[in-house]
Amino acid sequence: MVGRVDPDRYGPWALVVGGSEGVGAEFAEQLADAGLGVVLVARTEATLRETADRLRDRGAQVRTVAVDLLAADAGDRIAAVTDDLEVGLLILNAGANTYGHPFVGGDLARHTDVLTLNVVRQMELVHRYAAPMRERGRGGVILVGSLSGYVGSPHEGVYAASKAFSRVFAEGLWAELAPHGVDVVELVLGVTRTPAMARAGLDFDLPGLRVAEPRDVAAEGLEHLADGPVWVAGGNYPMAQKRSGFPRDRLVAGAAAAVAEMMGR
Repeated sequence: MVGRVDPDRYGPWALVVGGSEGVGAEFAEQLADAGLGVVLVARTEATLRETADRLRDRGAQVRTVAVDLLAADAGDRIAAVTDDLEVGLLILNAGANTYGHPFVGGDLARHTDVLTLNVVRQMELVHRYAAPMRERGRGGVILVGSLSGYVGSPHEGVYAASKAFSRVFAEGLWAELAPHGVDVVELVLGVTRTPAMARAGLDFDLPGLRVAEPRDVAAEGLEHLADGPVWVAGGNYPMAQKRSGFPRDRLVAGAAAAVAEMMGR
C-alpha cells in the first residue's frame, strides 16, 4: 500500500485522465507501486506509450487511450477500453489552460474549449465512473484543481472560473457520495514544476515563489484521498485562505500582478 491507497478499497483499476506526464504520470507510478492496474488517458500517443512502458517495467497492468478530450466522442472512446474493468479510482488530472487570452476580444470558440475540457468532460467522466462506485459502496475520485480557481485573472479568467467550478462540484460530490463509501477530494495545486507549466513559459526561479514537485503533490493527494472535500497541496493552504477573503478588488489586482510576473507579461 502507498499512503492510504488500499487496492481493496480503490482498486483493482485506476483511471488516470491526463496521465502521460507531470503529476498524472506520478499518480500512475505510485498507484502501480500500490498494486493497482492503471488506465492512462492522454492526447499524445508517444508520451503515453513511454509512461505505460515504465509502469509495465514496475510489474503493473496497463491500458492506454490516446484521445483528445475535446473530441465529442472522447468519453465513449475511454469507456470502450474500460467497460470490462472495475475502476475503483478516478483521477481527473487533465485540465490545462489551453487558451490564455483576455476574454473580451478573444476567440469565443477557444474560450469554450477551455470549459469543455475542464467542466463538461469532467462532469461526463465522473457521471460515468462514480455511479458503479456508489453501487459497490467503495471507491474514490480525485479532481485536480488549482489555486487559480480562488481568484479571477485577466488572461486566465475562463480557466480560473472552470477551476472554481471544479472545487464546488467536488464539494457537492463529496456530500453526495461520502455516505455511500466513495471518497471525493479536490486536490488544489499551486505552482508545480510540470512540463506543461514549463511549456507555458512560467518562471520557476522568481524569488519567494513556492514551487512543488509533481511526485510530492501526487503522493500528498493519494495520502489525503479520504480527507475531502478539498485538500490544498504543497503548503498552499494559507494562500487559499487569503484568496478566499475580502476585499475582492485588492485580492484580484494583487493576484493578477503576480501571475503577470510569473508569466513574464
